[in-house]
Amino acid sequence: MHAHAVPAPPLRVFILDDHEVVRRGVRDLLEAEPDIVVAGEAATAREALARVPAARPHVAVLDVRLGGAGRGSDHGGVEVCRELRARMPELACLMLTSFDDDEALFDAIMAGAAGYVLKQIGGPGLVDAVRTVASGRSILDPRTAARVMARLRGPEQAPQPHDSSEPDSSELERLSPRELEILDLIGEGLTNRQIADRLYLAEKTVKNRVSSILSKLGVRRRVQAALIAERVREQTSGTRSAHG
Repeated sequence: MHAHAVPAPPLRVFILDDHEVVRRGVRDLLEAEPDIVVAGEAATAREALARVPAARPHVAVLDVRLGGAGRGSDHGGVEVCRELRARMPELACLMLTSFDDDEALFDAIMAGAAGYVLKQIGGPGLVDAVRTVASGRSILDPRTAARVMARLRGPEQAPQPHDSSEPDSSELERLSPRELEILDLIGEGLTNRQIADRLYLAEKTVKNRVSSILSKLGVRRRVQAALIAERVREQTSGTRSAHG
């Protein structure tokens, strides 16, 4: 008799895309992986909102534009993301689109999406993206982050003497060690409840700390703090590599 290790539960994924060929392709690609199972799929926003809670996926792969390119600015998948994240905060949403659209990208991030990839991505890249967001990390490359930060700053904000997409050391120095820890978790895409669980704090305490962090960093939105946290990690990683 040989002892057998208990296998880890599979990563459950839900697919929303109005093109059957795309859905089938994504399903076949993901189900070829031994640790991933497609828990459900939908062709419309209404179907997705009805089926996702019952399917209990870890990741939802959502087409940004539902109804085809002819629908213009229809970002139906973004609305599905926003609604699902409100109902299921632990769900990671990965947006999939054929278009490199700054407006859709911005809307998706504000809706709580953990990642945003183009359909031109290769099969291994999509699988990696699903696993990345499932692990609680976000997918936002530096160029994309800079575009989003520029969009967040908007014309109503006065020009800054430095590029505010880069963290200001004096602003960061104002944060306490605990606030820096929370900022890092914001950068990972965690909600207040998840941060509270991770740090063994009350959710209300985390909410207050987040408000303090936003104030000290001089930003108004959580996603801006998340982008700053991402830049801090990049700089820290670069410094470690240089000294390694």
